[in-house]
Amino acid sequence: MVVSQSAFALMVFTDRLFLSRIDALHIASALGGGVTFFVSISLFLGVMSYATALVAQYYGSGQLQKCPRVLTQGVLMSLVSLPLLLVIAWVMGGLFAVMGHPPEQVVLEQQYYYVLMGGACFTLIKACAAAYFCGIARTRVVMITDVLGVLLNIPLTWALVFGKLGLPELGIRGAALATIIATTFSIGMYALFYFNRIHRQRFQVLASFRYDAGILRRYIRLGLPSGFETFIGAATFNFFLLLFQSYGVTEGAAMAIVFNWDMLNYVPLIGLNIAVTSLIGRYVGAGDMTRTNQVIAAGFLLAVSYSLVLAVLFVLFRVQLMEVFATPGEDFSAISAAGSQMMLGMATYVLADAIILVSSGVLRGAGDTRWLMNTSMSLHVLMLISQFILIKQLDCDPLVSWWGFVAMLLALAVIYLRRLLGQTWRRPSRLARVMAE
Repeated sequence: MVVSQSAFALMVFTDRLFLSRIDALHIASALGGGVTFFVSISLFLGVMSYATALVAQYYGSGQLQKCPRVLTQGVLMSLVSLPLLLVIAWVMGGLFAVMGHPPEQVVLEQQYYYVLMGGACFTLIKACAAAYFCGIARTRVVMITDVLGVLLNIPLTWALVFGKLGLPELGIRGAALATIIATTFSIGMYALFYFNRIHRQRFQVLASFRYDAGILRRYIRLGLPSGFETFIGAATFNFFLLLFQSYGVTEGAAMAIVFNWDMLNYVPLIGLNIAVTSLIGRYVGAGDMTRTNQVIAAGFLLAVSYSLVLAVLFVLFRVQLMEVFATPGEDFSAISAAGSQMMLGMATYVLADAIILVSSGVLRGAGDTRWLMNTSMSLHVLMLISQFILIKQLDCDPLVSWWGFVAMLLALAVIYLRRLLGQTWRRPSRLARVMAE
């Protein structure tokens, strides 16, 4: 899963690297449009992705025939959500101008955003399929599919952005279109594995194509809080990003580059988060809670070690890492100076990300999604209010706003760790309610 998510990080990284060769405005627009797209689908994506825990719990309890039924319910929900996604796209498309972005940036952000939203349903179906294979411990399938998707996406993005290989020069729209094409290709790859004869017979796949009220109710009951947690986290982050970009193109481009390097830490840890969720869900389903401590210890060892190494690199080579995205022939000194200072804050919070993602993976796998939702929503809304005051009311320096964002992540890590070390989520009566349909 770490390799799989790293492949996704590489795809986004190269997309923005190609766009940086046009100008700084394009990379800032890709960040704003891309994060707004994620916010727009985050509620649905959070619900669909909870299939990992559900499938793992059925897998651990030996109810293999119920595993593909979870995927069927997820695909049905993805298709039903399509009209609502279109309404969301119409509403959110006007957000960029409202946040005070320059008119030329608004045009680029909208182009990138609308193309991505056109393929949102494919993104949700792909997430359901990936979650299913994670739940049955076939993470190699996810890795193969994602790596092949990225190997298609990178050259296709290059060709569509710059008009190579006989394809039209679409600029920022080409980067978004290449993402949709690669996503559709990945769904086809998952179908090949899903309908493989051995897998089809073992999990009774052909008998799973039906509405299952019990599984759907459980999917919504446990997945909806997870979806709201994802949505609130993404929405407040997006509003913070758009608020921060109101400082100007220099600050917006600097943030885009810093978050691009942050993906090298955050996105692989998402893979570890998914793996932890799957393992915890399996042991919850099997009623073997003694193994959860081993999963927790292994997760923290991997996550903290990885993040610590990257934190050191982010501090030592912060200037050089910023210069990678310098636009040829343009003065990059102001962006580099701002981003180099922000890299110090990022080096501080990557360790907090490691703690948050391992802890949330454990709690999500054990079905503690309501607590995660309430806690995440409270802190993220508090962060957004404080950022609005700092940026719009007090007109603080960009670095003051940035370090306020860092402080919020540190506080979230401490609160999640306290919940993990407690016993509430382990109680047998609560776990019994989690498994009930």
